Amino acid sequence: MRPTSDDWCAAWKARDLGILGITSDFYTTQNGRIANAFLSGVVYGDGLAGTKVLPTVIAVSFTAALVLLGRDFVRFLGGRPGVLVLIACALVVQALLYFAGTRSYQALLWAPATISHTLPSVIGLWALLLAIRTVRRPRTAIGVAGFASAFLIAFALGTLSEPFALVSGLLAAGVGLLSLPRLRLARNWRPFTWCVLWCSGLVCGLAVLYTSPGARWRRARQPEKESVLSADEFRATWEDWLRMWDSVTGQWAYLGAAAVGVVLGLACGLRGHAPGKREPRRTVPRSVLTALLLLPVPVVVLGSFAVVVGLRSGYGPTGWTYARTWTSYLVPMELALCGYGALLGAWGGRWLSARRTADALLVTGTVAAGCLALASVAVLVPNVQRLTTTTVARSVAWDAQNARIRTEAARGATDVGYRPLHIGGLAEPFFTRDYERDWVAACVSKWYGVDRIHRP
Repeated sequence: MRPTSDDWCAAWKARDLGILGITSDFYTTQNGRIANAFLSGVVYGDGLAGTKVLPTVIAVSFTAALVLLGRDFVRFLGGRPGVLVLIACALVVQALLYFAGTRSYQALLWAPATISHTLPSVIGLWALLLAIRTVRRPRTAIGVAGFASAFLIAFALGTLSEPFALVSGLLAAGVGLLSLPRLRLARNWRPFTWCVLWCSGLVCGLAVLYTSPGARWRRARQPEKESVLSADEFRATWEDWLRMWDSVTGQWAYLGAAAVGVVLGLACGLRGHAPGKREPRRTVPRSVLTALLLLPVPVVVLGSFAVVVGLRSGYGPTGWTYARTWTSYLVPMELALCGYGALLGAWGGRWLSARRTADALLVTGTVAAGCLALASVAVLVPNVQRLTTTTVARSVAWDAQNARIRTEAARGATDVGYRPLHIGGLAEPFFTRDYERDWVAACVSKWYGVDRIHRP
């Protein structure tokens, strides 16, 4: 991994200002995302090493969270989760998330995007796991810490990523309403309390972000826009939303999430209904399971529309094309597809187990679903190969240019040559003819400690 676009600015600020300095800079002059700035300071604090490690950290922590969440869900179904199957499911879901979209490089490998749009989903999954354990054991140390952490984590996410804050807020609000004891889907007020604390943290975090000097400065630099409630603006937003979903639904590989869910359900059916094994008692009522499975639909639909509204407000008519932000609703979409597939697989496993050739039918169904899941991943391989080749070739060229520039700067040069090395549809120096407006070139100059750069 080598820096490009926003990397240059974050790298020199983290080096020269420190973690607290870059956090203050984001709050006062950039966009108000203090948690985002803090994490950027951590990632870039040791030069470029953090950007190279971050994708691995995200993948490993994402896998662990998905495995633990999948284990809980399978137990909801009354099955016996297999670790290897859960890991396979987690890896397929992640492969689709990172590589099925139109901005694969930005979704996993570009640190500014992963900090803002991929890492929040990882934190959100771990917060969900914490919520489950908090509700189950409210009087233990984990339970007490869980309620306190709900507000703090949500506050941090509110100042980390606005799209994820909106989507997670919709999810928490939906769960909170379903958790009202009057609806008899929850036994007590603990789930509702956790959701209220989470939503309160998000609101406070977004309020701090929105009222920050940096956010006010950013809004002042943007031209006046029509209200989203106006007929023309709403129609334009609606059209952008349809274009975005046309891009998502045009990638059939996402169905691999449902296929791998079917594998999970069938595999758990094999383990949970084998002769001589007693099915574990269901841990939640069927009505709760039904409500939780229906909830992702409005969350994904409304959340994706909210993301488009925010993108259009921040980036104009082309804002919907910033696919790195789609992760905020693609994660719940993929998890919902996987959950629906697991339900179908579990039901199919129970139905097939009553047949004389149950074992053969279950194995056949599992193999068929597994082949579909593998096919969904296989179609991504050519793009991943091209991405790998491009990334490696750029790193070689970048290292050679970096060595040359540092040698010239060490000799006292104040104006050095820089050849743009484009990747992932991101900005590089000289993206505009007006050098005074070329913020990337300015950050590259500060990183190398020179006054100016030019095309060699």
